[in-house]
Amino acid sequence: MASSAAPMRLTGARGSSLWARQAIIVSVLGFLYVPIVVLLVFSFNQSYLSALWTGFTFRWYRVLFQEPALLHSLAVSLEVAVIQTIISTILGTLGGIALHRYNFWGKKALVYFLYVPIVIPEIVMAVALLIYLPHVGVPLGVPAMVIGQTTFTIPYVVLIVRASMAGFDTTLEEAARDLGANELQTLLRVTIPVILPGIIVGALLSFSQSFDDFTTSFFVDGSGNTPLPVQIYGMLRHGVNPSVNALSTIIVVSTLVIVYTGQRAQRRRMKSQS
Repeated sequence: MASSAAPMRLTGARGSSLWARQAIIVSVLGFLYVPIVVLLVFSFNQSYLSALWTGFTFRWYRVLFQEPALLHSLAVSLEVAVIQTIISTILGTLGGIALHRYNFWGKKALVYFLYVPIVIPEIVMAVALLIYLPHVGVPLGVPAMVIGQTTFTIPYVVLIVRASMAGFDTTLEEAARDLGANELQTLLRVTIPVILPGIIVGALLSFSQSFDDFTTSFFVDGSGNTPLPVQIYGMLRHGVNPSVNALSTIIVVSTLVIVYTGQRAQRRRMKSQS
C-alpha cells in the first residue's frame, strides 16, 4: 500500500507543479497582452474618453480617414520602413552568408562591431546622425531616416542569416556547381531558398524595428516628414485621440494577418518539400 501511495503522491505533486507553471505563464501573457485587447475594444467606443465605455460604434474609423496628418505620417513610416527593409535585407543577407562562409582578417572585430548598433543607446545614435548626416550632404527627412534606421537594422539581419547558415548543407551548393551552375545561380537557386525562413525573419524584424522607431526618427525626420510614432506622440500630449486607437487596431490586425499568412505559406512549403 505504501509503495502504491508514493507514486500517487508524486503524480499529484507533478500535477500541481504543472498547474502552477501554466498559471504563471497565463498571468504573464495576460499582463502583456490585456492592454492591447483593451485598446482594440475601446477603438469601438462611442465616447471620446477612452476610460468610459458608452456604446459600440465605427465612428473613429471614419474619423481616422479624415485625419490627413495622421495618414500622411503613416505613409511616411511605411515608405521609410519598406525602403530600409529592402536595403538591410539585401546587405544583411549577403553579409551573413559571407561571415559564415569566409575567413578574413578582422572578421572577429567585424562581428563584435555588428553588436554596437544593437546595444548602444539609441539616443546616442540619433544625436550622432543628426550631427553627421547634414555635413555629408544628406538632407533631413526620408533619406536621413532610411540611412539612420538601416544602420541599426542591418546587424539584426546579418546575425539571423548567419545563424541560419550554421546548419546549411554545403553539399547542395557543390552539387549545383557540378551540374553547371555558376556562383550567382547557386546563390539564388540553392542557398537563398534553403535559408529563406531566416531571411524572412530578419526582414520582418527589420521592418518592425523601423516602423515603430521613435528616437532616431524624432531627431532626423525634418519638416513635413513626421513619421507615425512621432505624430502619435504629439497627438497624445494633448489627450488620447480615439482615432489613434482605430489606427492601432488596424495595424495589429494587419500584423496578425501577415503572420498567419506567412506561417501557412511556410507550412505548405515544408509539406511540398517533404
